[in-house]
Amino acid sequence: MDGVVVRRVIPSDNSCLFNAVGYVMNHDRHRAPELRQVIAAAVASDPVKYNEAFLGKSNADYCAWILNPEKWGGAIELSILSEYFGREIAAYDIQTTRCDLYGQSKRYGERVMLLYDGLHYDALAMSPSANAPEDFDQTIFTVYSDRTVGPVEGLVLSLVTDAHRKRKFTDTANFTLRCGVCQIGVIGQKEAVEHAQATGHVNFQEYR
Repeated sequence: MDGVVVRRVIPSDNSCLFNAVGYVMNHDRHRAPELRQVIAAAVASDPVKYNEAFLGKSNADYCAWILNPEKWGGAIELSILSEYFGREIAAYDIQTTRCDLYGQSKRYGERVMLLYDGLHYDALAMSPSANAPEDFDQTIFTVYSDRTVGPVEGLVLSLVTDAHRKRKFTDTANFTLRCGVCQIGVIGQKEAVEHAQATGHVNFQEYR
């Protein structure tokens, strides 16, 4: 198999999940507003499945929340987008080197791949060489009868393992953040959420 797996960087603007999916599905980094609408419509259309226990908030509150460009996406959104596009979405986690596969039970015939560093999603692509233009990127892969995408899986795992070894991830349980509004320091995602709920401040920067 000729070529290399490359990480295509997506802007850090709170919509990286949606724009990473836009890139691997359509080579378009600007689909976040549209894909947020897709998710809100899917959730609103099935309040039984997407109930408060499942979402962590009421169906209506969730729909308003996910349309806010400041809010991040995660597993729920990837599951819905997998169904919307009719393709598996593989999300590789650098910290654990685990692959979470969305849409697996639907037995779709194609798969796309994302890379997650604990806070941020980037896109993964197969390229003829490390510095080839993005026009040559292959981002959609055929799923074979053994439910793999062939040799590209090994190349992706090698990239993920290398990133893990170099600690290119954020440990969200223990990382240190500073509030951009009041400059207070917090440790971990839990404290950041508590601070945001207490103050309404949502602008955090990581510091070491």
